[in-house]
Amino acid sequence: MFMIRLRKEGPQKQRRLESAFAVVFRSRARRVARVSLNRCEQRLFDYLQSHKDERHYWEGKVRSFVKDLSDEHLAAGRLESELWRYYLERSEVVALFKDAARHEGTARTSMRNLAELLIRLWIEPRPKKKPPSGAG
Repeated sequence: MFMIRLRKEGPQKQRRLESAFAVVFRSRARRVARVSLNRCEQRLFDYLQSHKDERHYWEGKVRSFVKDLSDEHLAAGRLESELWRYYLERSEVVALFKDAARHEGTARTSMRNLAELLIRLWIEPRPKKKPPSGAG
């Protein structure tokens, strides 16, 4: 489910928010309440959602990155560059991406928000460490 959230906090803020959008997932609403994706990220996310084999491949890749690096921040950085390479590769073979590349160009665009979103969606949160009991 996709939705646009706008706040009325002055005309300039309103205009700035109109160009952004949020992705909201009902089943994961507690973990992923609102994420803003740029056009390239949104296009790639929609593509992965509609192509099961591609999505399964990327789910495995995301899990592998997080497992190997054991730091979600580092994994998101590495995943971000892989997602951009994948976007460029798709822009040579998939009509939707070809058309976007023709109109928008292929200048480097951040995929960081998408990388972090995929980690939150496909990786179970780590349990919080319990404070030592009996201190004192």
